[in-house]
Amino acid sequence: MSGRRALILVLVLLLGVAGAKAGSEARSVRTLSADGLAKVADYIGNEVATGKIPGAILLLQQHGKLVYYANFGVRDVATGKPMSADTIFRLYSMSKPITSAMAMMLVEDGKLALDDPVAKYIPAFADMKVAVERRGEGGKVTLSLEPQQRPVTIKDLLRHTAGLPYGATGGRGVRELYAAADLFNSDLSNADFVAKLATLPLAEQPGTVWDYGFATDVLGRVVEVISGKSLLQFEKERLLDPLGMSETAFFVADPAKFPRIAEPMPEDRSISTTTQVRDVRRPVRWESGGAGMVGTVGDYARFAQMLLNGGTYEGRRYLKPETVALMASDHVGPETGIARDQTYYPGASSGFGLGFAVRTSVPPATSWPLGEYRWDGVGGTFFFIDPEDDLFGIFMVQTPSQRGRIQLALKTLIYQAMGR
Repeated sequence: MSGRRALILVLVLLLGVAGAKAGSEARSVRTLSADGLAKVADYIGNEVATGKIPGAILLLQQHGKLVYYANFGVRDVATGKPMSADTIFRLYSMSKPITSAMAMMLVEDGKLALDDPVAKYIPAFADMKVAVERRGEGGKVTLSLEPQQRPVTIKDLLRHTAGLPYGATGGRGVRELYAAADLFNSDLSNADFVAKLATLPLAEQPGTVWDYGFATDVLGRVVEVISGKSLLQFEKERLLDPLGMSETAFFVADPAKFPRIAEPMPEDRSISTTTQVRDVRRPVRWESGGAGMVGTVGDYARFAQMLLNGGTYEGRRYLKPETVALMASDHVGPETGIARDQTYYPGASSGFGLGFAVRTSVPPATSWPLGEYRWDGVGGTFFFIDPEDDLFGIFMVQTPSQRGRIQLALKTLIYQAMGR
């Protein structure tokens, strides 16, 4: 592709991302400095040059306008095709905010309530027991099953307090059961997936522990039950099509688009000891609301701008401002009495809202803004929305092994570029 054609494509895909609130005054005087952005670019460029990642895209948008966009490296080292705005990425857990937004639309419609028991829509959840680990003689761990002290609710699914972990091999107790079920490598319909999940015990009593896992997949099935449509059909009707997210789906259906799929380094394809990076060229039945979507940077930017705008984009309302504010508020704070699992991915300076992590305190040696909300994907992608600075950022890359290190370093450099 010529440089001129590439520039035109970037403009076509990204100029539509602008969605500033007409007539509103800028809420922030902080801007990204040219010197600071140069350091950001140098950092990403060095990651490519040293062979840690094949390529990446960084997009930063402030006050509804694109303030930084750059492609780095290649989509796939095997083909050498350059990274570009139309590159398709595995979003993994960046699917969760989209599914959460769909559920909140149903809440606004009056068809769903946060306090509803999940069993109202998926009856098998009423019969799920809670696994309790006990250590006996010689340190042997045994499991006993106890009744739920209260039902799992829709709010539990949204904030990951449903007791539905991803599981881990080499762990112990109930997490071994989840790992043995091999749910990530199954290809069931959402209905069958949730039916299989419901045969396992909950890892904790509902509403007691933030424990990251399959909760958003269950939420996706709830959306299907209420809407009477597949998750993707409902998403396309209410969000994806009207918002212009034409490349976002659960696999890449058109073979002509296969060359646009980003791939990690050949040696960097392990998600876990049992799961590899998914081949998104293969059709799937499982529309995983928690980890199954693919999409482009331009598509996700439209979604992020809609949230930053308080639920509107280009004159159309998708969510009410108070709904977005509720989603971006902490729902696992000290006042809730909710414990946090030992990994607690949001980190010590963040709580968790209804779909994403929420900044609740300023990290040491920084002046990062409170109220920032964000999430990432195990494939390496991440996004953050910063209402105080009227800014959002999206980083697209495929690198399961390097994601945590890169995300921390890049966020630090971006905020330094803003003088934070």
